[in-house]
Amino acid sequence: MKKLLSLLAIITMSAVLLVGCGGQEYEIALITDKGNIDDKSFNQGAWEGVVAFAEENDITHQYYKPEEASDAGYLASIALAVEGGAKVIVTPGFLFEVPIYEAQTLYPEVKFILLDGAPHTADYSTFETKDNVASIMYAEEESGYLAGYAAVADGMTELGFMGGMAVPAVQAFGYGFLQGAEDAAAEMGLTEVNVTYHYTGNFEENPTNKATAKTMFQEGVEVIFAAGGSVGKSVMSAASEEEAKVIGVDVDQRYDSETVITSATKGLAASVIQVLEAIYVNDNWATFGGTTTYFNATNDGVGLPTSVIGDENADAFDRFDSFTLADYEAVYEMLVDGSVDPIRSITVADADGYATATELVDGLGLTIVNVEVR
Repeated sequence: MKKLLSLLAIITMSAVLLVGCGGQEYEIALITDKGNIDDKSFNQGAWEGVVAFAEENDITHQYYKPEEASDAGYLASIALAVEGGAKVIVTPGFLFEVPIYEAQTLYPEVKFILLDGAPHTADYSTFETKDNVASIMYAEEESGYLAGYAAVADGMTELGFMGGMAVPAVQAFGYGFLQGAEDAAAEMGLTEVNVTYHYTGNFEENPTNKATAKTMFQEGVEVIFAAGGSVGKSVMSAASEEEAKVIGVDVDQRYDSETVITSATKGLAASVIQVLEAIYVNDNWATFGGTTTYFNATNDGVGLPTSVIGDENADAFDRFDSFTLADYEAVYEMLVDGSVDPIRSITVADADGYATATELVDGLGLTIVNVEVR
C-alpha cells in the first residue's frame, strides 16, 4: 500500500509538469517512449495504426510525449491520458513493461495495448497480465529469417549482424537472420556463408557503433542487419561512406538512407488496428485481454516491405540485384503454411544472453553459415 501511495504521489507531481490538452477529451491515447511519433520506428508505426483506425471510425485520439523517459514519466503521461478521457491507451515498446504492470491495477477501467512487451515488476520477479491489458509480441525470428534469406538469395555471402542488447526480441532477429541465410545458401548450393555477429550493448547512434560497422565493411562484409534501434543510423552512416548495404529493422527504413536495401519489419500498425477492432468493432477484447498474442506471418505481423510509400507503381525490391517480390512471396508463404518454422530461442550460458559462435551454430543447426562473434 505504501508503495502504491508513493507511486500515486509521483504520478500526480509529474503530471503537473505536463501540458494539458485544452480541455478536450480523447478516447484513444498513445504514449510515446524516448522518441517522437515521426521516429520511423515503434512510435510512428503504432501511431499510424491508431490514426488509421480512429479516423475511419470517427474516434477522438491523441498522443502524449512524457517529460522524461522513466517509469515515473511514463506513468505520469498515462495518468494525464486517463484524465483526458482515454478509454484505450497504446504503449509502444518494452520500456512500458513496468509502468503497465502498475497502471493495469491503478486504472482497471482502461484497456491497455502493450506492444513488444509483457507487464512485470522492476526486478522481474513477478509477471502478470491482467484482463485489461493486451500484451502484443512479434515473431522477430520470422522477420529476421526473411532478411537473411533475401540477402543470400541476392548473392551476398559476407554478412554482418549488429544487434543492440541481447534482449529476446533482438536475439530472435539475429537467430532468424542466420537461419534464413542458411536455408537460402542450401537452396543455392553454396558451401560457405560468413556472418560477423556483434551486439553493441546499447541502442544508440554513436561514433563507436559507426566505427564498428565501418571496420566490418572494410573487412569485406557486404551488408549489415542493424537490429538495434538508433544503432542503425550509425550503420547507415558507415555504409554510405563505404558504399555498402544495410538491412533496417522494425519499420521500413529505406526512406532514411539509400544504403537500406530492405527492412525486417513488425506489423505495428496492423497489430494495433486488429486489437482496436476487437474492442470497437468485433466485441472480442477477450481474445487479446489478459494474455500475450504473437503476431507473425499468418496475420501480417512481420515481413519485408512490399510497397513504397507515395508511389504505388514503385518496386520495393529495387535495391536488390536479383531478389524479387515473387521470390519473397514464395519464401513468405513457407512461413505462413508452417513448412518453415525458425527457432526463436536457444540455450545460452551467458547470463546476459550473449551467445558464443558455437552456441549459435549448434543451437540453430547451421552447417553452411560460419559465425564469428565479436
